[in-house]
Amino acid sequence: MNPTTTSGTDPEPDILDALQLAADPERATDFAEAAHRILADLVSGGAPLGWADPPGRAEVAELVDRVLRAAHLGDGALRAAYTGRRLVGLGYWLRYARPTNRQHADLEKIAVASEAHGQGLGRSLTSALVEDARGAGIEVLTLDARADNTRALTLYRSLGFREYGRLPDFVAMGGRRYDKVFYMLDFRGNGRGRDEESSHPQ
Repeated sequence: MNPTTTSGTDPEPDILDALQLAADPERATDFAEAAHRILADLVSGGAPLGWADPPGRAEVAELVDRVLRAAHLGDGALRAAYTGRRLVGLGYWLRYARPTNRQHADLEKIAVASEAHGQGLGRSLTSALVEDARGAGIEVLTLDARADNTRALTLYRSLGFREYGRLPDFVAMGGRRYDKVFYMLDFRGNGRGRDEESSHPQ
């Protein structure tokens, strides 16, 4: 699948970046509402997206605005998956805010509409965002996930992410506790060791 396909006649979903989304006024206008529909539905079904209860429209609209502004400034990247004119998935990463860490970014959310599960959209969105990070000169792309989200963790490992730590029983959800797992994808490829990295406290 071509992660930057934009042909509306292509049988594969279109994976648009922030600029492509902004260039389509209808999609751009409807994006926040469509994103809310996906996120609220997934969270209501127990998806581990960081909310205990489905987020409100205003909260999602504020999140979308923040991500789009970051993307236009080079401080983030957004990818949106469409089947025809229907949004069926989204994901984004943002640079770290701390000045000493801004060379790195965090992959914060990947969400695929429930009706589109099983079509490989999670892989397509994540792969596109990884390439966006590489192209933006990001050095290390990080993410965290709930340890029981095994399908997502398997996907991340298949794309080159590796676990670098976890916090036991850190996430509380529905009266249960889950480990929080941390993954990283290091684009530097210069063989820096952990000892060297740990010798320079932030």
